[in-house]
Amino acid sequence: MEIDLPEIHIGPDVLSDFDKAIQTEWIVTNGLGGYASSTVLGINTRKFHGLMVAASNPPVDRNVILTKLDEEFQIENKVYFTGANELKSGIQPSGSQSPSSFSLNPLPTYRYVAHGFELQKRIFMPHGKNTTVVMYESFNPNRSGVVLHISPLLSFRHFYSVTKKENLGWSFVQKPFEKGVIVKPSVQPSPLILFSSKGQYSPNDGKWIRDVLYRVDCSRGESCVDDSFRPGKFELRIAPKERKEFFVIAAKCRSEKEAQTVLSSICRESNYADVLYNQELIRLENLLATFRKQYADVKMEDWLKWLVLVADSFLVERASTKTKSVIAGYHWFEDWGRDSMISLPALTLVTGRFEVAEKILLTFKRYCSKGLIPNRFPDQAGDTPLYNTVDATLWYFNAVLQYLKYTGNFDFVRKQQWESLQSIIEHHIHGTNYNVRMDDDGLIAHGPQLTWMDAMTGDQPVTPRNGKAVEIQALWYNALKVMELLATRFNQKLGAEKYRDLAEKTRNSLAEKFWNSRKHCLFDVICEGQRDKALRPNQVIAVALDFTMLDRTRAKEVVETVRRELWGKYGLRTLSKDNPQYIGKYIGDWTYRNRAYHNGTVWAWLLGPFTTAFLKVKEYEKRWRNFAFQNFLKPLFQEKTFKGGLGTISEIFDGDSPHASRGCVSQAWSVAEPLRAFIEDVLLKRPPYERQILTEVT
Repeated sequence: MEIDLPEIHIGPDVLSDFDKAIQTEWIVTNGLGGYASSTVLGINTRKFHGLMVAASNPPVDRNVILTKLDEEFQIENKVYFTGANELKSGIQPSGSQSPSSFSLNPLPTYRYVAHGFELQKRIFMPHGKNTTVVMYESFNPNRSGVVLHISPLLSFRHFYSVTKKENLGWSFVQKPFEKGVIVKPSVQPSPLILFSSKGQYSPNDGKWIRDVLYRVDCSRGESCVDDSFRPGKFELRIAPKERKEFFVIAAKCRSEKEAQTVLSSICRESNYADVLYNQELIRLENLLATFRKQYADVKMEDWLKWLVLVADSFLVERASTKTKSVIAGYHWFEDWGRDSMISLPALTLVTGRFEVAEKILLTFKRYCSKGLIPNRFPDQAGDTPLYNTVDATLWYFNAVLQYLKYTGNFDFVRKQQWESLQSIIEHHIHGTNYNVRMDDDGLIAHGPQLTWMDAMTGDQPVTPRNGKAVEIQALWYNALKVMELLATRFNQKLGAEKYRDLAEKTRNSLAEKFWNSRKHCLFDVICEGQRDKALRPNQVIAVALDFTMLDRTRAKEVVETVRRELWGKYGLRTLSKDNPQYIGKYIGDWTYRNRAYHNGTVWAWLLGPFTTAFLKVKEYEKRWRNFAFQNFLKPLFQEKTFKGGLGTISEIFDGDSPHASRGCVSQAWSVAEPLRAFIEDVLLKRPPYERQILTEVT
């Protein structure tokens, strides 16, 4: 069945409002951790923006290679600028043309009109390649010809840094040819090809664009003034009444030898860009078709199509293992264990990509050490992971359970996961790094800053949750029940009894120690007899998981308390508004933002477990499923362009109304968990093997 690709159109009403348009961003990705991203005005506002941000060690070690392509065209004696940059002195060139329209259809497309001349540029990245293609269409209705210049701006810098020309210590080396140039820093072996299918390249410019200001980074108190190198320009002539189509391609290569091979392929095929473009459209159509195959009776509205398509953007190759991983968020997050495990069910299982789920599980199994899977892979450290997490490993058990519910493939778990899962449990029982250990009461104790609420100011934790955090106990109980299920399935009777007894001990201890009878909810953390009374959303996880320790009455009370005190339109607040530590806006410098991060800021990913918990205690009655969609999910889904980057969902939102989007413009679990809850809980499209799996353990 043919499915139309979705489209978002931005017209003059937004584009003419500079303050609004400059905050409207787009992003496309390449499956390697790389991306292209900017604003709908074409003015970069972050050091993370760029037309090619390539992962040198996929999916990390990301560098801004090609900052942008700036266009200008001359009609008779007047020059029109469509490319503009914000410098410390203001927007330059002054009087530059704003786009007459911008659209994602589904790829970013700018359209400019001046003096009757029309110029359209469409941007995409071929999947699996550190390549950006810009396809141009022009029409000149005038009686005189048009001279079009396209100037590339280069950086070759890590995307956390900015460049100052005088501090470089190296120079750009150019090897120009008629239709382009091969260029690289003198200290690097990896060149960039810049090629235009029509016109010619002039290398005689070689100037720097100095003091480019990135306003978003400036507002965050980060490095924000940058220099970019302009090696030359492409020149094309469009005759009177002529329509001309052409493309500019930027391809990052590992060596000059590879660059020559790639360049030969580009030159040999006149329709090179068209082939790549059609391949990308077919790939996107196939993603929607795979989803539709699973849910033939679900109406594919545009917002749902966008969720399915953007879900793919977080699935990336990990070059070191030749397997798959999950980028936690664009622009700056790496592949994090916690985010990967929480996002996996929606990104791969709900969307019908079971082999990808297996590869992700194998990636993190490979890096499991002393009973812990990695917290994250640092961008510049490559393959040396950090293990400072207590919950990522426990979410891993839940990901395995969800995989089984969708596939019924116990054979994969038995052969590829079972031994590791047993080892993880033993390490938790007897103790492992970061003081992660099972206490005498069956609950998991852990050191500070190991949960998802891990922000720091200097060396001080903002939300010190050392001791026994509530969601850790819920995940530990869930993991023990998963192990009981697997041991039973694999005919390991003694093991099944052991895990069952441990789970019961954990359940009894939580009921005894965590219930806050005054507020009718769970304490967030207990530590050495002290109970943290701060009202936070972590407790909904104790209701939402398949194996819950709470009886029906307490589960209902938890959900109602969280709904009443923490609801924030696009998700749950991380702290109730009546708490003196509550901060309603995630703005300002690094210190202030870290204080706000988990002290009031709204997180969209929490919509997933909250919606699941809410409908679970309502027994999935139809009227409550309709209620949940209208009140919990629709405010997020029905935003015309979502909140954050166009066609995707941002990391966080202010706790205070109007709940402005903040943080990463595109976040994996912000997309994944609301999508999963919509399919599984609102539409009640339950995993096909769920009943069979869960009834094996009472």
